[in-house]
Amino acid sequence: MICEDCNSRKATVHMTKIIQGKKEEVHLCEECARAKEALNFENSLSIHNFLAGLLDINADPQFQTQYSGVQQCSQCGATYDRFKHMGRLGCSQCYEVFRERLAPLIRKVQGNVNHTGKAPKRAGGIIRLRREVNQLKQQLREAIHQQAFEKAAELRDQINELEGRIEGM
Repeated sequence: MICEDCNSRKATVHMTKIIQGKKEEVHLCEECARAKEALNFENSLSIHNFLAGLLDINADPQFQTQYSGVQQCSQCGATYDRFKHMGRLGCSQCYEVFRERLAPLIRKVQGNVNHTGKAPKRAGGIIRLRREVNQLKQQLREAIHQQAFEKAAELRDQINELEGRIEGM
């Protein structure tokens, strides 16, 4: 792809802006991007600015009052402010200490708080089937809880069919 500005160099900087549902894409070479100041390479791509944009803490006064006071990890001494600035947690214990504050950020970035990982398409068939069975079992529990017994019977049949396929592999 060629730079949209100079029409001579290869576009290596690809920006997508979505404003009020309208998507706009710009493809520039690194030189034109720097010249236009479309990207400030030293600052705008930092993890600090990325996290600050996702959290948008300054705009939410409820968030500020809810978490007033300095919270510190007892294992490594890291604070949440340090995480916001550095973009890294100090240790594995920090995930527990800052759980309430991290959950919205993780959900925003990954779409879920629980890590599910990925499975290779060629070799991951059985893994995908087991995940699907687990999801169906969760749906089955919800259907039983809601007393939607016809739906529960359908889910049970799907689970049995998938478990049979897993055993046959």
